[in-house]
Amino acid sequence: MAKKVKKSDFIATGQVAVNRRATFDYAIEETFIAGLELRGTEVKSLRLGKASLTDTYGSYDNGELFIENLKIEEYANKGYEKQEPNRKKKLLLTRSEINRIIGAMTKKGYSLIAKRLFFDDRGRAKLEVGLGKGKKLYDKRESIKEREISRKLREW
Repeated sequence: MAKKVKKSDFIATGQVAVNRRATFDYAIEETFIAGLELRGTEVKSLRLGKASLTDTYGSYDNGELFIENLKIEEYANKGYEKQEPNRKKKLLLTRSEINRIIGAMTKKGYSLIAKRLFFDDRGRAKLEVGLGKGKKLYDKRESIKEREISRKLREW
C-alpha cells in the first residue's frame, strides 16, 4: 500500500528544484519564465518536491519548445494512471519569446537550459530557463577562482 500523504507535505508556492550546474557549465545570457504542460498526477508529485533538473535541456520541433530529461517521479497514490517520468514536456511561452529562442539556438549555437522549477504565487508550476553557451574548461576555472576570492573576502 502506498504511503499516506498529508496536506502539510505539499508545496503550495515556492521552489521545487534547482539546477546548480547550469550557471557553472553554461554562460547564461538571457532568462525566461515558462509554464509547463503537465499531465495527470505530475503536479501532485511536483508539490511533494519529487523533481530533478539534472541534465535537462531544451529542444524545438514544429515551432514549439520542449524540455527534455525533466524527471518527475510517479505519484504514489496515482491509481490507474501511468505517466512516463522522462517524457518531453511542452514549454508555454509567448510567440515572440519562442521565435527569439529558436533563432538563437539555430544560428548562434546557444542551448536552452532549465535553471529552476517553482510554483508561482497563483500556485502554477513555472520553469525558469536560460539561454546560453557552454563554457570551456578555462572559463570554469575562472569562475572557480572568482568564487574562492569572494568567499575569502566575505570571511574578512
